[in-house]
Amino acid sequence: MVIKVNIGNTTIGGGKLALIAGPCVIESREICLHIGTEVKAICNDLDIPYIFKASFDKANRTSVKASRGPGMDEGLAILAEMRSTLGVPVLTDVHEGWQCEKVAAVVDVLQIPAFLCRQTDLLIAAAQTGKPVNVKKGQFLSPYDMKNIAEKVVASGNDQVMLTERGTTFGYGNLVVDMRGLQVMRDFGHPVILDATHSVQRPGGLGTASGGDPEFVPALVRAACAVGIDALFLEVHPQPEKALSDAATMLHLNELRSVLEQAMAIHEMVTKMI
Repeated sequence: MVIKVNIGNTTIGGGKLALIAGPCVIESREICLHIGTEVKAICNDLDIPYIFKASFDKANRTSVKASRGPGMDEGLAILAEMRSTLGVPVLTDVHEGWQCEKVAAVVDVLQIPAFLCRQTDLLIAAAQTGKPVNVKKGQFLSPYDMKNIAEKVVASGNDQVMLTERGTTFGYGNLVVDMRGLQVMRDFGHPVILDATHSVQRPGGLGTASGGDPEFVPALVRAACAVGIDALFLEVHPQPEKALSDAATMLHLNELRSVLEQAMAIHEMVTKMI
């Protein structure tokens, strides 16, 4: 039995396939609003609950010269505007415990980046805000390891926790998704999400930035929906090649509707079977 996670007027884990989507990093108010408006319209058409995501800081970029985002104050102001203007819940990353309370005052979901998923103090601080917490599975962990991580959040008085698969290190500079892990993590009783865009990364593949194989995103989405998941996480952009972060892996905004239509068809069929 999967615990339902309540996010604003949206529920993840209640049987409907939800979408978490937006640009990797906040590039500007205008680009966030453009992407959010387009994604919301598609989700309304397809009856998919939508959560907008964008990061105010990307603290684990490959190069020190890489763009990290606008920072907390400006970033939270933009996220608050997205929440109000679009009328949808908002998700963003936190990297340090002291950030959690301030960020939780603005957004609906706190996300723990994969590289930080074992940081106990960060998990506890996020949990203690009372907001839902989405924990990305570290590229260096097995799905079984996520049980202890989820229990850190629950033991802090917050059972509103979701677990996200984003690929596992496979040799140097490559990731692979073990679809068995989706079932393993869902059996812990928490909603499970596939991050299909980060899962096609080639970490450090471009020297000072990560490369990627975005042509495999639709296939991963279809496979994950066939296994059984509660939500998809997709970074989308109208011009991925010009994006300031994760340019090599983001899904083109024009491709989103087709990918979601395929996902919904499979999800609806599988939901009747499991």
